[in-house]
Amino acid sequence: MSNVAAIDCGTNSTRLLVADAEGRQIERRTTITRLGAGVDRTNRLDDAAIARVANTLTDYRRRLDHHGIDDPRTQVRVAATSAARDATNAQALLDAIERATGGATPELLTGEEEGRLSFAGATRDLDPAFGPYLVVDIGGGSTELVVGHGGHQDPTGIVSIDVGSVRLTERYLHSDPPDPGELADALNVTRIHLDDVARTMPQTLDAARLVGLAGSVTTVAAVELGLHTYDPNRIHHYVLTRKAAEDVFRTLATECAEDRAANPGLDPERVDVAVAGALILVAVMRYFGFEECLVSEADLLEGMVQSLVRR
Repeated sequence: MSNVAAIDCGTNSTRLLVADAEGRQIERRTTITRLGAGVDRTNRLDDAAIARVANTLTDYRRRLDHHGIDDPRTQVRVAATSAARDATNAQALLDAIERATGGATPELLTGEEEGRLSFAGATRDLDPAFGPYLVVDIGGGSTELVVGHGGHQDPTGIVSIDVGSVRLTERYLHSDPPDPGELADALNVTRIHLDDVARTMPQTLDAARLVGLAGSVTTVAAVELGLHTYDPNRIHHYVLTRKAAEDVFRTLATECAEDRAANPGLDPERVDVAVAGALILVAVMRYFGFEECLVSEADLLEGMVQSLVRR
């Protein structure tokens, strides 16, 4: 039985998960590549951004070799998400991915596909009896909201909205620190999108527990915990209260970038988009009335790995 790997070429970061034949994690890496920089304005992926992703994947390819993954076509699943979905030149990225990985076939996931895989990864170890769960995956360009009981059951609803930490930052948060009007505009547009979610997927209103995924959510948890060194074991299934999330958001939103960077738990490469990420999480908790969020390290990557293991 061979090791497998999943790679997520996201709007803000490029991530790798290597697992054994049972789906158990061997290695996990995250590199900030900002693939989606400027896409909201130009509808194109910048050549330099594609090159950053390709260089990162070349490094990841060496890690795949190290772990005995010698056939990327069958042992690796590579996905591009929101930034590539929005770009008119997405094929240039897909070609670069295939070259850099040594032959892995890249997939351009729809928002629904991304949400389904994220839900599978996040709920695989959760008890369906405590559901239904509302899983929120806050990315750089989009946010997926998925409802279901988990435990290897298919979700009952999936919605992807064009709200993400990079997208909101580029559109609304131009001052340092953001001024109250900019924050209000970002919150208002997020609420409008959440109105659409509640209207098209009313089962969100009956969800018993909120599960939060991806870098924006784990960053809020890490800042709340004051982690000088990131510890995924302390983050995974940490219960983040709404009060704590509001406090972190308020702190980050009222500091200039230099002061914000001094917060333990905040990756220096996320300083400029951390406010928008925290804003989206707080908006979701406010809108759906959740007093707690279960933070999950397991996400889209675990969902892709599970699909490879089953295959």
